[in-house]
Amino acid sequence: MRRTVAVPAMLLAAALTGCAGSTDEGKPAGSAQPTAPSRQAAPADPEPRTAAEFLARAEEAMAGQKGWTFTVKGREGLVLRGQENAATYTATVRRTTGDSWALHSTGSTLSKGVSKPEEIYVADGTAYVKKGTDAWEHGAVTDPEFADRVEDPLAALDAFQGYGDTVTPARTGRQVELRVRTTAGPLTGVREQDVVQKAVRELAPTLRQLRAAGIAAPESEIAVEGVEETLVLDAATYRITTHTFKCTFLIPYDGQRIRYEQDLTERTLGTYDGTVAMPEGLG
Repeated sequence: MRRTVAVPAMLLAAALTGCAGSTDEGKPAGSAQPTAPSRQAAPADPEPRTAAEFLARAEEAMAGQKGWTFTVKGREGLVLRGQENAATYTATVRRTTGDSWALHSTGSTLSKGVSKPEEIYVADGTAYVKKGTDAWEHGAVTDPEFADRVEDPLAALDAFQGYGDTVTPARTGRQVELRVRTTAGPLTGVREQDVVQKAVRELAPTLRQLRAAGIAAPESEIAVEGVEETLVLDAATYRITTHTFKCTFLIPYDGQRIRYEQDLTERTLGTYDGTVAMPEGLG
């Protein structure tokens, strides 16, 4: 569901070696009938108070438009022996709503001064990914390999609904913040928390690279420095304005710790009235 800003193998190697509604407007005059009994106005919906109520309003608000445009900015990095190596990702995502939703993302990954373009389509449950000059790859969007590459900002609604009572709502001025977080400590102590499981899925590709490089990195010795996810809604419309996800893990290595960080921000730019059209030859 969440796109991982992948750490290239060469970046990993460098880190390990220590290198751097409607109204009455428009009705014809006289359309009202004074002699008819007046209708009692329907009671207004009560103001949401719980996280579940805010999420239900947000889901309704976002589904009320044909589609949405978002910006995505992500950063993923490793720190070892005081040296930091990081990759950043930026993209514009156009996402339609409804049961047969589709998505088109255009962006690029920047690592060690080298930028590589990336384009993604999702339609009918299949993800199509193209990096740089490579050929198109495709697979089921439910396949972890492809799910990690697709950034679907509306998927945050499903995630927060799954967090249940761990979500803390707070109204501040013109916005509502829904937040879930975990405290620092051994991974084994918080492993069952849903937001931590999400963070572990983000960490998994890097762990695989570390282990392939001969670093055991057992989960029993990994520490969580912090995991936090926030969904910000407009307090008047309940539309999503911003979604952020941050996580930090400390991984043991040679008497020291490798620090893994990921920071993702998605912002809603506005509605999208177009159609996601797949390129010829795809789909």
